[in-house]
Amino acid sequence: MSSDIHSLVVIAAAALQVFSIIVLVTAVFAASGLFVTQGVKGHDWRDAFDHYRANLGRGILLGLELLVVADIIATVVEPLSFERVGPLAAIVLIRTFLSFALETEIQGRWPWRRAEAETNRKRR
Repeated sequence: MSSDIHSLVVIAAAALQVFSIIVLVTAVFAASGLFVTQGVKGHDWRDAFDHYRANLGRGILLGLELLVVADIIATVVEPLSFERVGPLAAIVLIRTFLSFALETEIQGRWPWRRAEAETNRKRR
């Protein structure tokens, strides 16, 4: 791979990592602000907290998915050796598991049961 392309890919991966951090921080502030606003206006803090957890989870999920993409891009420029790719694969695996767990928590059901839930919702 030419050094120009190599440099471009490294920069793209780093930029995506920075963007992921921005998404995570923005999600925390936006979800927190919305939580306080909903709690004060509606005076139903329990409902506001449920929305807060869901909104925060969505932001974390998006940030994690962007970090996985950045990790995959970064592997393009790494030599294929277990010492280089092994730890990265472990990180991607952990982030993927966290994404799966967060999605399950947010939706309140297993991802493969989504179609069944939508069918039940349409019947109502």
